[in-house]
Amino acid sequence: MIPSNIVVHQQSKVLELSYENEEAYRLPFEFLRVLSPSAEVQGHGPGQETLQTGKREVLIANLEPVGHYALKPSFSDGHDSGLYSWDYLRYLCENQEQLWKEYLDKLAAAGVDRDTPMTQAGHSCGSH
Repeated sequence: MIPSNIVVHQQSKVLELSYENEEAYRLPFEFLRVLSPSAEVQGHGPGQETLQTGKREVLIANLEPVGHYALKPSFSDGHDSGLYSWDYLRYLCENQEQLWKEYLDKLAAAGVDRDTPMTQAGHSCGSH
């Protein structure tokens, strides 16, 4: 389902998606960034995910459509390889509370918090 309206709110750091005859969904930039569908975040298979941290202040620097099927945000930390299909965005909207809880649980299990700087074996997301 394609949103009828998309608004980037830089001040409050949320992406607002409106669908016909529904209340608008508000997805925080941090939420979008840590759940990026990119291989850099999700890995190439189960168990290869890279836990994202230090993204609380991330902004969407640019948002562009990809054909008629996705959005490609460029984040202020340099991450721009995630293609957010309309289906994936809808999934994020409908499951936001559960997905955020799972993210916070993963942070706790790893012994880090949302603001821990992102480094993994010398690689940080903004370094490429």
